[in-house]
Amino acid sequence: MPRLLIAIPFFLLFAGVFVGGHWYLAQRLVVDVGLSPGLERAALWTLAGCASLLILQPVGERTLRPPLSRVIAWPASLWMGLFFYLFLGVASSDALMALAGLLGAGQVQAAAGESAAGDSSLAALRAGGVLLAALAFVAFGLRGWRGGPGLVAIEIHLDRWPKVLDGFRIVQISDIHIGPLLDHRFARELTERVNALEPDLVAVTGDLVDGSVSKLRDEVSPFGGLRARHGVFFVTGNHDHYSGADPWCERMRELGMRVLRNERVTLEQAGACFELAGVDDHRSGYETFGGEDLDAALEGLPLGRPVLLLAHDPSTFKKASRMGIDLQLSGHTHGGQIWPFEYFVRLAVPFVAGLYRRGEAQLYVSRGTGFWGPPMRLAAPAEITEIRLRAGDAPEPAGDGPSRTGEE
Repeated sequence: MPRLLIAIPFFLLFAGVFVGGHWYLAQRLVVDVGLSPGLERAALWTLAGCASLLILQPVGERTLRPPLSRVIAWPASLWMGLFFYLFLGVASSDALMALAGLLGAGQVQAAAGESAAGDSSLAALRAGGVLLAALAFVAFGLRGWRGGPGLVAIEIHLDRWPKVLDGFRIVQISDIHIGPLLDHRFARELTERVNALEPDLVAVTGDLVDGSVSKLRDEVSPFGGLRARHGVFFVTGNHDHYSGADPWCERMRELGMRVLRNERVTLEQAGACFELAGVDDHRSGYETFGGEDLDAALEGLPLGRPVLLLAHDPSTFKKASRMGIDLQLSGHTHGGQIWPFEYFVRLAVPFVAGLYRRGEAQLYVSRGTGFWGPPMRLAAPAEITEIRLRAGDAPEPAGDGPSRTGEE
């Protein structure tokens, strides 16, 4: 019953946006244009078919195994990206036309009035411009993902980091989303690239999958080949919980990963120690496990010992920065993934991408190694992050770009 009560408002919100958004596009891009009856019917049926893909995709993911499920997932994901840019273009042009009218732009206002009265030339011009612009954005976004994740190499200075561990290297991968589109081939290539870096530690900071263990067990098998001197560590993300966190955590253990669920381990090298903690994603609170518990993960910290925290959502940093951590590694935001979505992300999460600092604590937010939804990256390239920890005073980070160094 609690899960149902949580799900109902989200479903109603989604339904409202889904129906209202497609109706809005149909009105602006088809009905207002004044097409012939035959073309109008064809355009409306095409739009309805594209909309139906977004309903069929989750059904296909739950009933079909890869690769059959991807027959629906690919066109649905492409439509998701195109829908976003079409909606953004139509809404922006409506806002500009309304603003022009408010500012007394008589000619524009008169043209808009004529369009409403039956002259559809302005509506057709606007629809054509929006469609071309949206297709261009989609094309650039697809091109942005075509090469897969790039390597981002950064140095992070930690005041309490032991000098004998200066240069300790962590490779972070995050938000891979194996499932609807990305499969075992991507997992194998990613594993090979990570291993080639010969890291001291690998951190997988959540959203590894989209789908159940029964459907995707074999797709993640290549991750069993990940290797690092001190091991591979995994924390859950919100999509891992949507997909069944408990069975997925067990599957990660089968693949040799150490799963940190509101707990920590002590790691030692050359006589020096540090604490590595990990927490469940806070959105898992309605699950049987109970969600994020920073208090449990950080309870009884040894005095003066450096602490690294793995937490999928960077919002965890607001509390963790007051609890004695030195560095938190997160993902979740995808850096916005497709421009200008990062500005919408900032409304919910102030930490979008890059390095941040609060007091003595620092946070690094990965833009993610895969993608969710449309197979696109625009102004937010995917990344494999190689983090080299340095002992000593930390320079003031800026976040979102200036703090990134060694990016390829």
